[in-house]
Amino acid sequence: MHDDASKVRRLTVSEDDSGQRLDNFLFRHLKGVPKGHGDRLLRTGQVRINSRRCKPGYRLQAGDELRLPPVRQSEPVLLEQPRDWQRTAFAAAILYEDAHLLVLDKPAGIAVHGGSGQSLGVIEALRMMRPEQPGLELVHRLDRETSGCLVIAKKRSALRALHAAIREGQMENRYLALLAGRWEGGEQGVDVALEKNQ
Repeated sequence: MHDDASKVRRLTVSEDDSGQRLDNFLFRHLKGVPKGHGDRLLRTGQVRINSRRCKPGYRLQAGDELRLPPVRQSEPVLLEQPRDWQRTAFAAAILYEDAHLLVLDKPAGIAVHGGSGQSLGVIEALRMMRPEQPGLELVHRLDRETSGCLVIAKKRSALRALHAAIREGQMENRYLALLAGRWEGGEQGVDVALEKNQ
């Protein structure tokens, strides 16, 4: 467990974190703490904002002062480092980049994030390759076996704006599929759930 488990932590909300829900902010800063314990800290008023209790859905404002109670956190898991071929492949796959976002041509067969038997996905590898950009977040996901454009926000403000664009229908997903055989029937639309092959 971390040595600072007995200390109260005080955090000041940055401009970039403004507008984020308190519960989401808390879980991001209390890595290794079970979600149920984090919920209990909020419910019992142990987390304070500007010396007051707040509900989990409170939207943080820049300059808010958070008091986090002493909490035992699991030791951080050391992830494997990206291999040389991954570093080269991800650097070559960048289609577009500016101060706010990064668009990557994700190859098929690579997961966007670790899990399901894979400890290192695109987002974890990029965070390790770019330690000077701690705010890298997935805007959306692509299935492991799907190749295509993957949008990654560099700042929370960009993430919020892009999520709003998705909610408001200002972004759309287009998929291309390769078919075996001869296509009949002209142009058609397909609106069904994808079948999972296990």
